[in-house]
Amino acid sequence: MGNAIGQMLASAVGIAISPIPLIAVILMLATPRGRGNGIAFALGWSCSIALLSALIVAFGGGMRTGGDPARWTLWLKLALGLLFLLLAAKQWQGRPREGHAAETPGWMRTVDTFTPGKSGGLAVALAVANPKNLVLTVGGAVSIAGSGASGGGKTVAVVLMVLIASLCTTLPLVVYLFGGERAGRVLTSWKGWMAAHNAAIMIVVLLVLGAKYVGDALSGLNSS
Repeated sequence: MGNAIGQMLASAVGIAISPIPLIAVILMLATPRGRGNGIAFALGWSCSIALLSALIVAFGGGMRTGGDPARWTLWLKLALGLLFLLLAAKQWQGRPREGHAAETPGWMRTVDTFTPGKSGGLAVALAVANPKNLVLTVGGAVSIAGSGASGGGKTVAVVLMVLIASLCTTLPLVVYLFGGERAGRVLTSWKGWMAAHNAAIMIVVLLVLGAKYVGDALSGLNSS
């Protein structure tokens, strides 16, 4: 089980510090339907990651041959690592230039009109339709499926992955529900910081994950 957890940890943390879902849930908590929208968004996010991860792990029985990961999974990991590096390069090219603010997505300008259903749908889209989060989720689930853990160990690893990857939505919700009068100031400061450093955060995350996945894949291919 320890191997499965260690393999997925980097991907889960990468998802957890994604700025966009954190900013989205904070914006929704400030709407007239804040409580319902925030809960729906957090549930949509967590359930999407849980379902995708569980499906990959459940049908990933062929990811090991004997006691080692199947060779094709190492090639898949190499491809994911290279994709992370390409996404980092794209993020770098699209970063806001000095003195310019990042462009605000259209849905952020209409968030006041969101219902809980629309909030949950947006969470699903950001979790599994956004390329960066999709690749991070697939990479983490593939790492769990290809580990040598037992079925129970893989289940625990998936649960932990979902819990960690959902921190970007659940932490703001907890602050909103239990933070009292200070909650608004805390969430506003988080939103401002994440919005200002969005590009830098994701570039670093994608570079680190890309290097890790490529390194692990090359090491496995050379030793097999």
